[in-house]
Amino acid sequence: MTTETLKRINVTFPVSLLEEIRRYIPRRERSKFIVEATEKELKQRRLLRALRDSAGAWSDEDHPDLMTVEDVNRYVRRLRETWMPRTWDEIAEEAKRDD
Repeated sequence: MTTETLKRINVTFPVSLLEEIRRYIPRRERSKFIVEATEKELKQRRLLRALRDSAGAWSDEDHPDLMTVEDVNRYVRRLRETWMPRTWDEIAEEAKRDD
């Protein structure tokens, strides 16, 4: 957990779930476990909401140049070439400049 302010809350769990937590999670690690599980679930729900909210934002009519797998591969390859060195010599030269 971070150094942000903590607050104790009361949460009701099914008995079977509490027993399982007690069985697998050591006493002093349970709060951290529950917080991390909650953060993970919230992250997933935010992502799902973003995906739902953005559904329909992309249309084939707006991007006729990306209709096939080959078109997309060509587009991605062009993007990568603009920011990635193309040869090991360029990588080595860049590393020398960074030293």
